[in-house]
Amino acid sequence: MIFEIGIIIILVASFFSLYRIIKGPTFFDRVLAVNMIGTKVVVLLVLIDFLYNRPEFVDISIAYALTNFIGTIAILRLKEKGKLD
Repeated sequence: MIFEIGIIIILVASFFSLYRIIKGPTFFDRVLAVNMIGTKVVVLLVLIDFLYNRPEFVDISIAYALTNFIGTIAILRLKEKGKLD
C-alpha cells in the first residue's frame, strides 16, 4: 500500500516538472526539470523493483541514472561551448 502511494506522489511531482519544462523561463530551468523527471523515473524503477520483487530493475535504474547524468552534462556543455568536444 505504501509503495502505491509513493508511486502516485512521484507521478504527481513529475507532472509539476513537466509544467516547468513547458513554462520554464530559462533554458537551465528546462534542463533541470528534465533531469528531475529522469531522477523520478529512477526512483519509480526502484519502487517497482520492491513492489514486484524483480531485482533486474535495480540494474536498469542504475544504467538509466548514468545515462541521465551524462545527457544532462552533454546538454549543458553543448549550450555553453556550442560543441561537445
